[in-house]
Amino acid sequence: MAEAGLGTRFQHRYLAARQLHAFPWQVRRGAAQHSRDRFHSLLLFQTVLHPLGTKYPPPTKYRRSFLTQLIQKHESAGAEPLDELYDALAGVLNEGESTHCYKSYLLPSGEPVTLCENVAMVSGGTTGLVTWDAGLLLAQWAMENSALFRDRTVLELGSGIGFTGIAVCKSCCPKAYVFSDCHPSVLRALAENIRLNGFILEPARTCGIPAEPRGGEGETTSCQTPKLTVAELDWGSVTENQLRDLQPDVVIAADVVYDPEITLALIGILQKLSTCRTDGKPPEVYIASTIRNLDTYGLFQAELEKAGIPWQVLPAPSTGTVLYEVQPNVNILQLFL
Repeated sequence: MAEAGLGTRFQHRYLAARQLHAFPWQVRRGAAQHSRDRFHSLLLFQTVLHPLGTKYPPPTKYRRSFLTQLIQKHESAGAEPLDELYDALAGVLNEGESTHCYKSYLLPSGEPVTLCENVAMVSGGTTGLVTWDAGLLLAQWAMENSALFRDRTVLELGSGIGFTGIAVCKSCCPKAYVFSDCHPSVLRALAENIRLNGFILEPARTCGIPAEPRGGEGETTSCQTPKLTVAELDWGSVTENQLRDLQPDVVIAADVVYDPEITLALIGILQKLSTCRTDGKPPEVYIASTIRNLDTYGLFQAELEKAGIPWQVLPAPSTGTVLYEVQPNVNILQLFL
């Protein structure tokens, strides 16, 4: 495999802080010593010392583990020591731990989606401060089916910290995109990540969030910039009139089927969305889920049937542009309201 292509694979995985066992470490066995030296130096500058990786670094513990493993691979090959590897590790060892970190996902266009995440999977009573695999899968599927989103109004339920929506806005050219969630800390993090990626929020239906954040430092989009809003949306209390104001053509959600009580509220808002459009046409609905508990997921399907909402499982995306470790228990349902 060409070094450039292999380096790109390392780069994509490192910037997104994917698990270290997913890296193709073993492919350099048998290479000449000067080739190994050059390659390990190349990896360092494509990962830890990459401009995106230095400006928006992954977790400190993750960088330390990555560099330690890279050094071990280099030393086990009998290669001459590379000072830049040890200097980089020393710099990370001198850093303190932080509760927040960055992950950057490189889209097929080359544009990054950079997110500030909470290091803990559960923080402040919510799981919405990290990016989950179903969100990665849904974004990848959306990019392969971008015509479904082009020039349309998209409502995302349970946006979390924003990966799926930001990727759709950068790659699929929607006319308008409504991010939504209900937890105050998630809404704040969501708005900041939207700003971080170069978007400006419209005066919006927000909860304690500045209506018009400053222009971000992130990359500009390749599409005509969609109208972006952040909405505080409580599924249990939202009214049909409030949903009617949104007028979505497409509704998407990722990793929202994980609790029976929340599932029932989700069914309720889907029923309200079915009659929210002034033209009488229900929006198209796509929900991505990681099936962790068969009983909970079975309840969701049973409640869909009880509510008279047909569904079908969609084919998985054909490429690994974003979701590198495709999980067999992640799928996407299309619902017919």
